[in-house]
Amino acid sequence: MRIWAIADLHLAGGQDKPMDVFGAHWRNHAATIAKAWHECVATDDLVLIAGDISWAMHLNDVRADLAWIEALPGKKVLCKGNHDYWWSSKNKVRAILPPSLQIVDCDAVVVDQIVVCGTRGWAVPGDRDFDKTTDQRIYERELGRLERALAGAQVLAEDVRPIYVLLHFPPFRDGQPTEFAKRIAAANVHTCVYGHLHQAEQWANATTGQVETVFYQLTACDALGFKPLLLSDNP
Repeated sequence: MRIWAIADLHLAGGQDKPMDVFGAHWRNHAATIAKAWHECVATDDLVLIAGDISWAMHLNDVRADLAWIEALPGKKVLCKGNHDYWWSSKNKVRAILPPSLQIVDCDAVVVDQIVVCGTRGWAVPGDRDFDKTTDQRIYERELGRLERALAGAQVLAEDVRPIYVLLHFPPFRDGQPTEFAKRIAAANVHTCVYGHLHQAEQWANATTGQVETVFYQLTACDALGFKPLLLSDNP
């Protein structure tokens, strides 16, 4: 089983959301992703999708986008992004998932010989747009959710299976580990993938590669040229 990653699919979700307003490179981006996905991902592979999956506003509206992902090769594990407004309770989301899709929502799942866990994450204190009156509570809640996800993953890992973490928000700020990254590093995590960043200057400053014992990778689809990124040939 090979492991791939991508994030920020931003599928239409029945909305009038032409993504090329963010640049010509987004024109027909879903078709570009599907073509690249079919060319590289095999049926027995795993694809990690780190949030911002669909512009759908309600759970019923996302079914077509989930079916679109289902039709692509491989098993898929998804976490929530800040634009996934359709994402209801984890039980309601799991009730409508097609067979090849799983989610992590402050919890963990086993896929073959690895453990995948995750949560959305959030902006962190010190960010330019961080508003303590509205963001502090969400930030602290997401830290708690990450803790629960990591604790569940450690139980499932049994000190044998590697742990992969899905976050939507980046766990580093200006090259320095946020509290999210510190807790990931303390949990003996193998790999953490994230998305959310969509500007070239953000990509240039994003933390990727090995940091101490954890491998980090930005997987926003536009940063990847709209094709899944191979993380591992052999987990």
